[in-house]
Amino acid sequence: MEEENTEVKPVGPKTALVSIIGRPSAGKSTFLNTASGEKISIVSAVPQTTRNAIRGIVNTSLGQLVFVDTPGLHLSEKKLNLKLTKIAADQIKDSDAILYILDSTRDHGEEEELISSMVKPFAQKLVIAINKTDSPESSASITKLFLDKQFPDFPKERIIEISAQEDKNVNEVLKALYDLAPVAPHLYPEEYYTDQEVEFRISEIIRGKAIERLEQELPHAIYISIEDMKMEKQNLLKVRANICVERESQKGIVIGKGAAMIKAIRVESIKECRKIFPYRVDLDLQVKVDKNWRQKDAVLNKILK
Repeated sequence: MEEENTEVKPVGPKTALVSIIGRPSAGKSTFLNTASGEKISIVSAVPQTTRNAIRGIVNTSLGQLVFVDTPGLHLSEKKLNLKLTKIAADQIKDSDAILYILDSTRDHGEEEELISSMVKPFAQKLVIAINKTDSPESSASITKLFLDKQFPDFPKERIIEISAQEDKNVNEVLKALYDLAPVAPHLYPEEYYTDQEVEFRISEIIRGKAIERLEQELPHAIYISIEDMKMEKQNLLKVRANICVERESQKGIVIGKGAAMIKAIRVESIKECRKIFPYRVDLDLQVKVDKNWRQKDAVLNKILK
């Protein structure tokens, strides 16, 4: 009997930097997490939870795709939202391919028209995914009518109906992106699935757990500041971090009655860290008031890298 060939196929010759763009909660982060096989981005029902251009890496026999999850875009003149829009616009220009994700369960109005106008000049490197087609509320046909109007001559084979949550047709999207990818040296070693630094990943885990717990009360009024990180033992990373809010009245909400809220965020964050890092993480978590931080360039430049 011949021995089964268990040799792992090498990563193929193609490489592409791929920007993911779409409205808040369209499923960009879910797609990124599903495609990479690891948790890279915060996934939340709260709109606009992604603030940074986050890299997730997919290696297959066809090549390497390096994904950047751009912030969810919506119409607003606030300084934070303008900076988020700039991050997305800059990323689109510099990418080899663009994945535009639309939510088929929602109407397509001004915000969707804004995003489609941003990607129209780059149609030659665009793949479109109609997401959430597994939902009873999905209206993929209406989404297609919108796309026909916005992109009348766009290749139909590059419009793909998917469910990022259920991993339906995610591979078809990857294949379409590989078709657009140039033959080029890989940007990262094959074993990488993200290039996020440990400090950033931990801050995003804390922010994600805070958003889950606080729901609609103040999701956009917080940011995370890592004050200190030290590997005290071989398998123990000690982290001191602040959840920063804008007003004194918000501090009590995050702390909660009898400090129950801040304790729950800490415990859930530590649990999530255990799933990701090969060492234990001990977290000292406090709440700090940084008045009107969303209007401060110094803070925005620090958290929106």
